[in-house]
Amino acid sequence: MAKASKATQYYYGTGRRKKSIARVYVKPGKGEIIVNKKPVNEYFGSEVLQTIVSQPLVATETADKFDIIVNVKGGGISGQAGATRHGISRALVKADEDYKPVLKKAGFLTRDPRMKERKKYGLKAARRAPQFSKR
Repeated sequence: MAKASKATQYYYGTGRRKKSIARVYVKPGKGEIIVNKKPVNEYFGSEVLQTIVSQPLVATETADKFDIIVNVKGGGISGQAGATRHGISRALVKADEDYKPVLKKAGFLTRDPRMKERKKYGLKAARRAPQFSKR
């Protein structure tokens, strides 16, 4: 008798925010979130950031139905949390199309386009001019 190999079904989503990029894999499971090979509460120390990451799961009421594996890089910790949320939302829509209206209404599927403004020549920063003195 041959063993039946049970291939796990993964759903993939890419999330981006500022300079951060999150590659998210969602699979049926019991609700574990692993970010860069660490539990979510260890990687995102702040309770606020953990809440941001879990928002799509709370909105779709699937917090205990999926295991999530995230590989995130670039930017700061807050941008990474936003990118992870975006990626989880996209992966959930691939898992079940019925989640799309809920996530869309909450604004989790929209890519936040705000980026850091580049520094211009003649200025000290993007808009910060050198100090002016009349004399």
